[in-house]
Amino acid sequence: MLTGELKNKIDAIWEMFWTGGITNPLDVVEQMTYLMFIHDLDETDAKKAKSSMMLELPYTSMFEGHDQYKWSVFRDLPAEKMYELMQTEIFPFIKNLHGNKESTYAKYMSDAIFKIPTPQLLSKIVDALDSLYIDMAKEIENDTKGDVYESLLSKLATAGVNGQFRTPRHIIRMMVELLDPKPDDTICDPACGTSGFLVASGEYLKEKYRNEIFYNREKKDHYNNHMFFGYDMDRTMLRVGAMNMMTHGVDNPNIDYRDSLSDRNTDTGRYSIILANPPFKGSLDADTVSADLLKVCKTKKTELLFLALFLRMLKIGGRCACIVPDGVLFGSSTAHKAIRKELIENNRLEAVISMPSGVFKPYAGVSTGILIFTKTGHGGTDNVWFYDMQADGYSLDDKRTAVSENDIHDIIERFRNLETEKDRERTEKSFFVPKDEIISNDYDLSINKYKKTEYIAVEYPPTSEILAELNELQMEISKELAELEEMLSE
Repeated sequence: MLTGELKNKIDAIWEMFWTGGITNPLDVVEQMTYLMFIHDLDETDAKKAKSSMMLELPYTSMFEGHDQYKWSVFRDLPAEKMYELMQTEIFPFIKNLHGNKESTYAKYMSDAIFKIPTPQLLSKIVDALDSLYIDMAKEIENDTKGDVYESLLSKLATAGVNGQFRTPRHIIRMMVELLDPKPDDTICDPACGTSGFLVASGEYLKEKYRNEIFYNREKKDHYNNHMFFGYDMDRTMLRVGAMNMMTHGVDNPNIDYRDSLSDRNTDTGRYSIILANPPFKGSLDADTVSADLLKVCKTKKTELLFLALFLRMLKIGGRCACIVPDGVLFGSSTAHKAIRKELIENNRLEAVISMPSGVFKPYAGVSTGILIFTKTGHGGTDNVWFYDMQADGYSLDDKRTAVSENDIHDIIERFRNLETEKDRERTEKSFFVPKDEIISNDYDLSINKYKKTEYIAVEYPPTSEILAELNELQMEISKELAELEEMLSE
C-alpha cells in the first residue's frame, strides 16, 4: 500500500490536471499513464542496456538516434520546447513504438490523444512525477508502481461500479504463487482490466525461470508473443494494460477488446492457466450470453457464468485461481448449486480460501473467496482444502495500513505441502473436507459449514460469592459518596 506522502503527491498531480482544465477522471488516468509509460521506457531501456553489457550481448536502444525522447533528457528542457517535442515527436513515437502495426499495442494506441493543454501544465506535471518516482524508488520492498496505478484507478468516478473492484497486488501475487506458472504455460485473464494478473505472472516467471526463458529462443518468443492473453470491454483499461505489460518487458501481449461472456468469445480448451477477478455486477441480459455457458448454469449472474467460462476456456489439465463473492460458495439457487456441482463432480476442485471482508477496502467491504481448480472433464475431486484467511498484512479498514498479522506466506507454504495437511483439525485455519461430506451439504463450500469452533470452559465463582462482592462494592461507593457530600457541605 502507498505511504501517506506518496498519496499526497498523487493527489497533488491530480489537482494539477483538474485546475489545468482536464476534469474527466478517465482522461487524467490516461494522460498520467502515458507519461509514466514514457518515464518507464527510459528506465527499461537503461536496464536492458546494462544487462546486455554485463552479459556481453549486443543491444540496440529503442531510442537509437533519438536521445532527446528520453525522460531523463527532455525533462530538463524549457517548458515550451518540452511541450513542442512531446506533441510533435515523443507522443507519435510511443504510439508507433511497436513495429508490428497489427499488434495489440498498435491497435489500442492508434486512437490515443495527447490532451495536456499547455506547456506550463506539462512542465509542472513532469516535475511532480519526477519527485513521485524518487519517493517510489525508496519503497524497494513494495510494488509501488502497481500501487500508484491502483491509487489512480481508485479516483475514477466509476470505480466500484459494475463490480469492478481493483485486486490488491499482494493478493494477485499470492494467487500467482499458488498456481506456480511455468515457461510453457499459456496464461489468460478474461476480465483483465489493467493486466495486473498478467504482469504479476510475467514477473514471477522472470524471477523463477529467467535463464530458462531468456536463453532459449523459442521460449523467449513464447513469453513475448504467445503466453499472455487478456480481454476486457473498457478501451481505457486495455490501453493501460498494454502499456503496463510492455513496461514490464512483454513485447507483444495479446490484449483484446471482448465481452468474454458473449457468443463472440469462442475460446475453448485454449489456456493452461486462468487467473482472474471477474466483475460481480449482479446480472446481465441473458440474450448476450454464450449458449454453452447457460447449459452449465442457467443464470444472469456474471460471477457464476464466468466460472463456467473458465472451465470452457481451459485445456484439459489446465488450472484456475479466481476470486468469487462469498455467495458463490453457499448460494442456494439452482444455478449456484449447478456450477459448484460441475466443479466438484466433473473436474477437480482443489482449494477454497476464505478471505476477510476488508481485503477490497476502500473500494468495497464485500466478502470474497478464492477458488482453485483443475479442468479434468471427468472428475477427480476427493478432498477439498479449506483455509480461513484472517489477515493479509494490512488493516481491514478503509485505511489499509500495514500490520504484522499476515496469513499469505502460511497459505502458500501449506498449499505447496498438502500431504502434511491431512491430519489437521477443523478448529485450525486450514483443513481437508471429503467430497462426500460436501455433496451431502448440497455442495456448500462455505468454510463456516465445516469449521469447528473450540469452546474453552470458563469457571465462574458461585453466585453467593459474586453477590457478596457486589454488596461490598456498593457499601464502599456509598461510604465514599457520603464523605464527598460532607466535604462539599463544609
